[in-house]
Amino acid sequence: MREEATAFVPGHITGFFSAHPADDPTMAGSRGAGLTLTDGVTVTVEPVAEEASESIVILDGEMIEIEPVDIVLETLDVVARVEAESDLPLGAGFGISGAMALGTALAANRVFGCKLSRNELVTIAHGAEVQAGTGLGDVVAQDCGGIPIRLEPGGPQENKLDAIPARARVEYVSFGELSTADVLAGDTDQLTAAGKEALSRVVEEPTLLSFMYASRLFAREAELLTEEVAHTIGDVTDVNGQASMAMLGETVFALGTGLSDAGYEPSVCATHPAGALLR
Repeated sequence: MREEATAFVPGHITGFFSAHPADDPTMAGSRGAGLTLTDGVTVTVEPVAEEASESIVILDGEMIEIEPVDIVLETLDVVARVEAESDLPLGAGFGISGAMALGTALAANRVFGCKLSRNELVTIAHGAEVQAGTGLGDVVAQDCGGIPIRLEPGGPQENKLDAIPARARVEYVSFGELSTADVLAGDTDQLTAAGKEALSRVVEEPTLLSFMYASRLFAREAELLTEEVAHTIGDVTDVNGQASMAMLGETVFALGTGLSDAGYEPSVCATHPAGALLR
């Protein structure tokens, strides 16, 4: 048993998606596309003191309940202290819960000598997030890195992935939270129809420009745009920039200097060239 292990998991912005439920959470998931980010989550796992009987989860210095992390630890049958740090806001469409689940799985496997393969760990983390209702496709995208296209839903044994072969500077501003669980628990028929149309467009033309156009169209047709998000996207469009809404959060992301050119003071990062990794 190691004293501790640390994993970095890139953030993930989903531009569009369609929901595909299944009885087995490792087979459920989403189709869609998104950007993984150099801004992400650093997760450190260590054993708890011998007398402790419960795991502890900490995000940016505060104890917190992250259900997918709890499920990962229970599945691995370990009790651990999980400490995560991130510059990204929670609940704003950056895949924080998925990143914490995947980072916990990778680091705990190393600390406790679970002897599981990467695909097995990704499957556990993906299933945990689906089971918790906090996401459908972030984990598999964060494992992949780059600009992944999720052609088929589910964990690594079930899904099919491709990617847009590009890199980009990414700017973002966040205005608050949206509940992924609430959206996914509601009627997703309209959302899924819009997501399928968006995916067809990007598969036909796998470019960043096509991805951004499909993402904007999806946000409008799925009726997920808030007034502030719509206004901000319009501001970027007015200066000939490319912007859309992060799914699912009250967040606008733009390529290049779109938000800066529109007069905002965004956070700045880039697409991440690789997936989650142990440090």
